[in-house]
Amino acid sequence: MLLERLRTRYLKHSAKLPSSSPSMPPQNLPVLGQETEAYDKGKGKKKKKIMADSFEELGLSEEVMGAVREMGIEVPTEIQCIGIPSVLEEKSVVLGSHTGSGKTLAYMLPLVQLLRRDEAMVGMLTKPRRPRAVVLCPTRELSEQVFRVAKSISHHARFRSTMVSGGGRLRPQEDSLNNPIDMVVGTPGRVLQHNDDGNMVYGDIKYLVLDEADTMFDRGFGPDIRKFLGPLKNRALKPNGQGFQTILVTATMTFAVQKLIDEEFQGIEHLRTSTLHKKIASARHDFIKLSGSENKLEALLQVLEPSLAKGNRVMVFCNTLNSSRAVDHFLGENQISTVNYHGEVPAEQRVENLNKFKSDDGDCPTLVCTDLAARGLDLDVNHVIMFDFPLNSIDYLHLEELHEWVPKKG
Repeated sequence: MLLERLRTRYLKHSAKLPSSSPSMPPQNLPVLGQETEAYDKGKGKKKKKIMADSFEELGLSEEVMGAVREMGIEVPTEIQCIGIPSVLEEKSVVLGSHTGSGKTLAYMLPLVQLLRRDEAMVGMLTKPRRPRAVVLCPTRELSEQVFRVAKSISHHARFRSTMVSGGGRLRPQEDSLNNPIDMVVGTPGRVLQHNDDGNMVYGDIKYLVLDEADTMFDRGFGPDIRKFLGPLKNRALKPNGQGFQTILVTATMTFAVQKLIDEEFQGIEHLRTSTLHKKIASARHDFIKLSGSENKLEALLQVLEPSLAKGNRVMVFCNTLNSSRAVDHFLGENQISTVNYHGEVPAEQRVENLNKFKSDDGDCPTLVCTDLAARGLDLDVNHVIMFDFPLNSIDYLHLEELHEWVPKKG
C-alpha cells in the first residue's frame, strides 16, 4: 500500500468590530481591528472582512445575548462576524463557510432579533398559521438541529417556533401551526403540503432561510423552492407589497449552483469565509492505493478494525446505495455492528440510527452512509473512511470537514 500524508496550514485571525445599539441593526460599521479574507463575488477576488472579539460588538440585543451566554459561547466565528451584521441590516445574503463553523447561529441570532424588533417597532403580533420567518432544510435531521437552536434562543428572546418536516405525523404538525407562531422550520415538501392544506399562509412571511441551499438545489428541491418563492415574489411586486429577506446557507458552492442562485435571487450578496473550499490543517489524510487483485472490502476491514479497537466513532462513506448496502452486509458478516444512513432509510429510522451512532454506550460506533450524511449533521466523529472516492474536489473537502479521516481509494 502507498500511504501519502497531506498537511496544509489553516489561517485563523481575530479582530474587532465597533459596538452598535443592541436594539437596532448596525449601520455603516467603521473598519477596526485585525482582518481576515473573504470572497468578494462582485469583483471576483478576495477582500478584507473584520473579525470581532465578542458577540456584543456585532450589534446583538441584550435578550439575544442572554441566549449566547447560556450556550457558553464567548468569541464569534468568522462566518458569524460576517453574517450577523449583514442579516441585521436586512440584506439578502448567501452565507458560505465550512461545516461546523457556526452558520446556524450566524443567521438565527440576528433573525430572532429582527422578529423582536418588528414587534416593538410596528406592533406585529404572533398569529395562528401565519409565521413571519420560515427556515427550509433538506432533511428532517437538519430541521431538528435548527429547531433545537431556535428553541434554546427562545428561552431568552421570546418567540414561538415549530417544526414541520417529512417523516413526521401530519396531525400534530397541524395542531402546532394552529397555535400562534413566529417561525416555522421544516423540509420544503412538507411545508408546501401544509400550505396547500391551508394550515399555513404566506401573508406575514418576511424572512426566508434556505439552510444547506447547495444540497437542496443539487438534490432536486429546486421546483419545491420555486413553488414556495412564487407567492412571496408576487406579493413583493404588487403596489405597496411587502418584500422579504432571503438568507441562503451553504458549506460548498459549485459554479452551477452559484449561477442558479444568482438567477433565482437577483442581487443577492455572497459572503464567504476564508475557509470555504479549503482543506482543514488538523485533518490527517492517508491514501490507500489497491492493485486490481486486492479485495476492497477486505482492505476496508483492515483499516476499520484497528480504528474501532481504539474506541473511535467511524463513518464509512459510499457513493451509491448499492455500495452502501454491500459494505453494510460485509461488515455484518464480520461481526461489526453498523447503522445505516441513506435516502432509502425512512426518516424516523435515520433519526434512530443517528442516535445509536452518537450514543455513549458504543454499541454501534460505525455509520455506513452515502453523502446524505455529509450535510449539516452535528456529529462527533473520530475517523472518516471514504470507501468510494468522492466524485469531485468540493465533495472531498466537504467530507473532510467532518473530522480527521482516512480516505479509501482503489
